[in-house]
Amino acid sequence: MLSTYTLKLTQIGNSVGAVFPKELLAQLKLEKGETFYVTESPDGLRITPNDPVFEAQMRLAREVMKERRNVLHELAK
Repeated sequence: MLSTYTLKLTQIGNSVGAVFPKELLAQLKLEKGETFYVTESPDGLRITPNDPVFEAQMRLAREVMKERRNVLHELAK
């Protein structure tokens, strides 16, 4: 069964924040002070500790490295 968490927005200085239960932080592999990203997805919003722009760049880099393996091997000599 999927977990459901209810978060409450609270005033933090001049900002508004949410308190994340420790179980949710453990699932996200996040600790106090770390950055996380919220992106839109077809099903709603997605919370991830990984930068989606960096992930996309790395996916493209892996494709190029796979396609150009021989060239990269020669350049490494």
